[in-house]
Amino acid sequence: MPFDLSARLAERRAAHLYRRRPLLDAPQGVSVRVDDDELLAFCNNDYLGLANHPEVIEAFAVGARRWGVGGGASHLVVGHSTPHHELEEALAEFTGRPRALLMSSGYMANLGTVTALVGQGDTVLEDRLNHASLLDAGLFSGARFSRYLHNDPASLAARLDKATGNTLVVTDGVFSMDGDLANLPALCAEARQRGAWLMVDDAHGFGCLGEQGGGIVEHFGLGLDDVPVLVGTLGKAFGTAGAFVAGSEELIESLIQFARPYIYTTSQPPAVACATLKSLQLLRQEQWRRSHLQQLIKRFRTGAAGLGLQLMDSPTPIQPILVGSSARALALSAALRERGILVTAIRPPTVPRGTARLRVTLSAAHSEDDVAQLLQALEAALAALPDEENTHEHD
Repeated sequence: MPFDLSARLAERRAAHLYRRRPLLDAPQGVSVRVDDDELLAFCNNDYLGLANHPEVIEAFAVGARRWGVGGGASHLVVGHSTPHHELEEALAEFTGRPRALLMSSGYMANLGTVTALVGQGDTVLEDRLNHASLLDAGLFSGARFSRYLHNDPASLAARLDKATGNTLVVTDGVFSMDGDLANLPALCAEARQRGAWLMVDDAHGFGCLGEQGGGIVEHFGLGLDDVPVLVGTLGKAFGTAGAFVAGSEELIESLIQFARPYIYTTSQPPAVACATLKSLQLLRQEQWRRSHLQQLIKRFRTGAAGLGLQLMDSPTPIQPILVGSSARALALSAALRERGILVTAIRPPTVPRGTARLRVTLSAAHSEDDVAQLLQALEAALAALPDEENTHEHD
């Protein structure tokens, strides 16, 4: 047999790294039914609680009745519908940029943007902890690809000094597994000093950061000259699906011409764009969602510290509990599930060896009582776990 897939799968099981898909039998939300269990969930990215909002659902339904279901073709053939265009204009206005381009997924947005901007003879420099889609984009681009130390402007500067051709610096805005923020002002300063462009994937920042929910760029008071390429996803705080790139007229036109994942992909259903227009309206108008979310974050961090849990330096809804070994992370996740709480264990290769964790994510749809229930369950689950030595293994 040329491909010994069974051995590869067995090896992954033995290393406590085997992944299984939980089956969700309910709308996305904080109270869910998963694999026949009724659970309180702290593991989705629906940060503002809009994925099952009745007004967003109604906008989707109205959009489907008006525009049908499928996109039907790529944007450049006959798949660019009026709702897509209206959403692009709204996202451009929201981000304070001349243009925005709608993409069908965040992975596609990152891959298409990086590979359209740099190639052979150019340089792409990325944070070591960037999302896999960004790292893959750098590898696929054909440019000289290097990773600088996490959030380290000095490390970036050293690599910029060796860069050739057009140089693109790429970073997450909020790092999805740690929840910390990119040090954008310092990274921008290094990039601008050396004539490089900075690209930010703010998938987990839009909606949560900034007074108006404009994400990390608004949070730091930066503009188009500082961050020429801004990417956001719509399946997280927006509660729908897809992604977008926002920037100058020339940037968006260049992506339309050269971004292969955009050119050769069917557009998203127009009804999704209709739903996103409504969620964008709610995101901007209902600022209580962000303030409530910040209160929940503060409550959780205080309670977790009281339990002696090791948290990451995160001011965002992403609140990872660092556990260490994959086996112990799985055991803690299972112990929480026995107590009616769903929190996913994150293991290598998604995170570095020895840093397996429970990735707690909070939503504006959670209540103070929900967070109290999570903390109580964590206290009980930790008490029920065997000692660290009994769950040790080499990640």
